[in-house]
Amino acid sequence: MDSSTPNCHGLSTFHISFFYFIVIAFTLLCSSTATRDLTKKPEFNTSDFIKTSCGTTLYPKLCIETLSPYSNSIQTSPMELANSALTVSLKGAKSTTNKIAKMSKEESLGPAEAHALTDCVENMEDSVDELQKSLLEMKNLNGPDFEEKMGNVMTWVSAALTDEDTCMDGFQENSAMHAKVKATIRNYIVNVAQLTSNALALTKNLSSS
Repeated sequence: MDSSTPNCHGLSTFHISFFYFIVIAFTLLCSSTATRDLTKKPEFNTSDFIKTSCGTTLYPKLCIETLSPYSNSIQTSPMELANSALTVSLKGAKSTTNKIAKMSKEESLGPAEAHALTDCVENMEDSVDELQKSLLEMKNLNGPDFEEKMGNVMTWVSAALTDEDTCMDGFQENSAMHAKVKATIRNYIVNVAQLTSNALALTKNLSSS
């Protein structure tokens, strides 16, 4: 894992929530000031373009690792880069939802664990829905209402990140829950939250001026 990745082990509910607040705020405020030119950038090759763009995210190493497989479609297009980042985040959210849903059906779970897992699945399903809506909106950005549509995308991606935070809260608030279950969920959620944070930053770059 990247050495810059926050360590969530042992954090209180307040600290976990504050961490996600900082992720959203920092992502929105500190992403690069890219122009609204969504076409390819001929001054970069694809590898350099992805590396430079990922430098605007909170988790650049993860960004490069997860987006490099999409280099053929990304080329040097900011739009394709953002679409690929959202696609990666959506795949991560779907995978995490399925894993948590499977865990929620295990017979060895206590009542508190089963309840928290069920709530988490609902949160993650909301996250998946919001990321799907974002990808659909990204396909229809042309026209005079560009800023409004980008605003919708940013709102949905931010909400997806918040839903992931809410899932984590349900486990941090229950001290009686088995530590192994907490650790497993934490690992799942931290990973998908980092993917969503990166997608938020790269999408923000499209609307920056």
